[in-house]
Amino acid sequence: MSLVELIAQADERGLAASGLACLDRCVPLLGGDDEILRPLWGNLTEDSDAADWGDLLQQARGKVASAAEEDDEAKLLARRMLAAAPDDRSAAGVRLWADACSVASLQIHRLLDPAKDASPLDARREGRTEGMPPLVAAELRRQITVLEVLSGHGAGGLRRALEISTEGRRVLRAVVSRRARGRK
Repeated sequence: MSLVELIAQADERGLAASGLACLDRCVPLLGGDDEILRPLWGNLTEDSDAADWGDLLQQARGKVASAAEEDDEAKLLARRMLAAAPDDRSAAGVRLWADACSVASLQIHRLLDPAKDASPLDARREGRTEGMPPLVAAELRRQITVLEVLSGHGAGGLRRALEISTEGRRVLRAVVSRRARGRK
């Protein structure tokens, strides 16, 4: 199943986790520590109150608000992902956000991948993956895997989704670090 189809079929928790996972993998661009989104992950468990989502989101935004604005497109996209997160965790709001986060995260990985990719991101998300640069291909696989894990295991799949995001965050942190060293 393509990423677009998985997003279309995901429930509220899956959509929120999908968007959050994309954002979590891009935390190195936000200047926050690795735990900045942990309370939001906790809010996706079965015994959490969805009404707390907005307050937790505001706390996360506050932790990165002091970072200086940059003209780096990848950093701007990551900031927009956080800013666009809906304060209400209802399916309608998180569906749009999850879809936008998917596109933004793939674009961020495309910008940071030294290999060039001329194919439209929509084609990649629909399953046409031939000739994809490695960093973008890995991000697409992570997005698909997160949605598959959550659709198959519900809240029980959150731990695996978080592990996938942590792995992706480490990869992106290494890419960002290597890129910064190359600019010096």
